[in-house]
Amino acid sequence: MVERGSGVSLWRQIEETLAGEIAAKTLRDRLPNEIELAGRFGVNRHTIRRAVQALEARGLVRIEQGRGTFVQEDLIDYRLGRKSRFTHSLETQRLAGRSRVLNSNEIVAKEDICALLDLPPNSRVLQVDSLDLVDDRTVGVCTQYFPLPRFNGFEAPYALSGSTVATLREFGVPECSRKLSRVAARLPKPETAQLLAQPKTQPILYVESVYADPTGVPVEYGITRFAGDAVQLLFEPEL
Repeated sequence: MVERGSGVSLWRQIEETLAGEIAAKTLRDRLPNEIELAGRFGVNRHTIRRAVQALEARGLVRIEQGRGTFVQEDLIDYRLGRKSRFTHSLETQRLAGRSRVLNSNEIVAKEDICALLDLPPNSRVLQVDSLDLVDDRTVGVCTQYFPLPRFNGFEAPYALSGSTVATLREFGVPECSRKLSRVAARLPKPETAQLLAQPKTQPILYVESVYADPTGVPVEYGITRFAGDAVQLLFEPEL
């Protein structure tokens, strides 16, 4: 129960109580709903809502529309090595991950994309928009560019397998290495925040990567917008 007249607001007392339970791991997975918490602490639902919003701002919980409020899991380590990709990092942590293709289009690449892929100006590329899913949670919103005509038809097997690596192998690229990585912290666009089920005020990790085939020819330029409370980057250039 909370202590009224203590000089500390009721929602703050509830926030600290729940935060302590999360730290002690006595509160795991999904939080009880607002009605249950209101009954437990003897307060109204508005007070509970404010306490939970404060926990979200601290990164201790995440609110998923239509599903509920969940204790934030340990961060996923994304190892940025020369030959490692996000899927490799998930495999070492025994996590189940895949990509879900949202749409794909053939476009005339902008100048910066042509430069990153070592293509002549106004070259055509395949743009694929997808989501990175880990245990059915969306942790990344991705945009990838693949040179054409080399990767004509790439989107169909990619959508089927949910794996860039596996699809590149189908197109004769047995392995690829990272040529470039750029990382920045940014605020997400509203549509990105919605896909990540996070507040628009919570920063994301904006990661750009260029991968090349064994002969050094670029095969992919990708941008992934990672949920900042789900992924941490480990720079290991020797890998």
